[in-house]
Amino acid sequence: MSTDFTLHAKGREDTGKGASRRLRRLAAEIPAIVYGGKKDPAKVSLNHKDVAKALENEAFYSHVIALDIDGKSQDVILKDVQRHPIKPVILHLDFLRVNKKTLLQTKAPIHFINEDICVGVKIGGGLIAHTMTEIDISCLPQDLPEYIEVDMAAVEIGQTLHISDIAFPKGVESVALSHGPDHDLPIVSINKPKAAPVVDDAAPAAAEDGEASEE
Repeated sequence: MSTDFTLHAKGREDTGKGASRRLRRLAAEIPAIVYGGKKDPAKVSLNHKDVAKALENEAFYSHVIALDIDGKSQDVILKDVQRHPIKPVILHLDFLRVNKKTLLQTKAPIHFINEDICVGVKIGGGLIAHTMTEIDISCLPQDLPEYIEVDMAAVEIGQTLHISDIAFPKGVESVALSHGPDHDLPIVSINKPKAAPVVDDAAPAAAEDGEASEE
């Protein structure tokens, strides 16, 4: 199981909004919780600067993370990030423990490639409309992809791609499709451009002529 990221955390006992605010303000740390597996949920804190730097890397959101808590490491994935609505401040993190033998469900970002040479755009003059930017997947931790790739090169104008059109990596499945074909949702489409309104240049001229003759 590949772990390309490592974070250091400390166990914490204080709980509540007041304790979390003090942690962020006085220690520049982020409160977080680690749950899942056969262990009880654990409350921890992490250095804000370290987490902010890790979150700049898209791969961090979809990779197994080695979370070192007071010297003991465990494999986790990031499940949720709470941010301040205005300030560049991370308020809280949720981590899920993972086991190399247990399937996990998480989200993976979708990368749309070859949009610049898409036939529906270059030849048909269509407009790309993304319905999804991430997708729920199920896989073993070692099969966790950094992203899901969707090739747009051959997509024609008026065409819509659905989840079933995605070529998932080996060992990766769509959570939605596991619930049946009714959950085969659209992910992207090439829409026809809206026709520009026709302006009748003759009408104003006729009106002006009429006004002139009346004068």
